Amino acid sequence: MTTERTGTLHDTEVGGPGGARTVFLHGLFGQGKNFTQAARTLEPDLHSLLVDLPNHGRSAWTDSVDYVDVADAVADHLRGGFAADGPVHLVGHSMGGKVAMVLALRHPDLVDRLVVVDISPTANGGTGEFEHLLDSLARLDVDAVARRADADRLLSEDIPDERVRGFLLQNLRSHGADFRWQANLALLRAELATIGGFPDASQLGDGVFDHPVLWLAGERSSYVRDEHDATMRRLFPRTRLVTIKGAGHWVHSEQPEAFVSALRVFLTA
Repeated sequence: MTTERTGTLHDTEVGGPGGARTVFLHGLFGQGKNFTQAARTLEPDLHSLLVDLPNHGRSAWTDSVDYVDVADAVADHLRGGFAADGPVHLVGHSMGGKVAMVLALRHPDLVDRLVVVDISPTANGGTGEFEHLLDSLARLDVDAVARRADADRLLSEDIPDERVRGFLLQNLRSHGADFRWQANLALLRAELATIGGFPDASQLGDGVFDHPVLWLAGERSSYVRDEHDATMRRLFPRTRLVTIKGAGHWVHSEQPEAFVSALRVFLTA
């Protein structure tokens, strides 16, 4: 069963009663639907909610980016619906992983088990790759796009990786005869330093989430490093780190079988 709801935060529900209630939060440029295949594969073990974070997908745009504000908004959304009957599992990738960590620290009553995918509770070392991608998308003349294939062709010089272009172009939506970006690209570019950061201790509630945490890292990614371990375990003392072989930053799309297997084992234990 798949059900979509649109409001300040748009979400899609996959599965039905009986599965472990699990919320998925996507990364920068993503949408909740990025986890659709994983959620369907995990049925009936999981009953999933795929959330579009603010400024992404079908969720509302905001005037600024702040992890505490986003985490609190997601917490309110869950408390009034999917988590109304008790705590849920929470899975977050990259930017969504930071939202998930902040939510778990500030609203521990809402979260049973936490999965953090290829990100750390620290400031990212560099945002150059994302600056390049956002600048490339901003340069695209959407008024010259009559078909999605036109956009793909026009972006190919700046973004030669076909897989990355395909992922980014999920944000391009047709409106009648025109195309427009669904994500709030201007704000995301302006707030990239904030997106790459992490809230300080004064914003994180009691500062410790003492429930089981699975920390998934891509073998070929640099977002989870040895020097991050002490901070992660101070905030999340019951952390288990698992490295997914052959995966870069987009673990769930590059190694989907390993990703699903790790979630099934951890979330149904």
